[in-house]
Amino acid sequence: MRDAYAVDLVFCLDVTGSMYPIVDRLKEGVPTLPKRLAEAAAAGDKAIGELRVRFVAYRDFRDNPADALQECRFFSLPAQTAEFETAVRDLEAAGGGDEPESGLEALAVALGSDWSHGANRRHLVVVLTDASAHPLGVGRTAPEYPPAAPSTLDDLAANWVSRNPGSSRLLLFAPATTPWQGMTGWRDTVHVPSRPGNGLNEYALTEIVEAIAARI
Repeated sequence: MRDAYAVDLVFCLDVTGSMYPIVDRLKEGVPTLPKRLAEAAAAGDKAIGELRVRFVAYRDFRDNPADALQECRFFSLPAQTAEFETAVRDLEAAGGGDEPESGLEALAVALGSDWSHGANRRHLVVVLTDASAHPLGVGRTAPEYPPAAPSTLDDLAANWVSRNPGSSRLLLFAPATTPWQGMTGWRDTVHVPSRPGNGLNEYALTEIVEAIAARI
């Protein structure tokens, strides 16, 4: 068994109306998430020594800026599993307006997380969506628009490279549409295609956890 990794995991989660299947499964799965991840990592001859988890949930700044972005702090699991479970249970799959959502703005916020530092670290951002994303900047005039969001996808890619010291991983469960399909060339990025409008109902939570563990 290799040395244990300290893992920071950020779920960048689409919480528009069609996403209720995966949102509900995440709510149900939080209590067992540390155990599931540990077992999946062990199956790949890896170990998790520390686990911190947070989410950045999003809808659409064009539709309703007031509820377009919701995030929580990092929680250390399993010690703070109950607190993280409470935060996740406040999420509701609703709204979203037109089909493209504000996924890139949410990703920018996720990439700018308060990452831990030190030896044997893994920083993972996992995007879970069944929709394409607006170009960056749609809704920028809203007071709620995140100042961390750059102006273009190229700038976001450059931010990813500059913040990626070799310990960071990006996992996209997203449709094979703009912009997700074009991000497969980003450093340390894996794209798992999802079915548009299906709420990731085609993937069991176990499959998602196994994909996360494989990126550690």
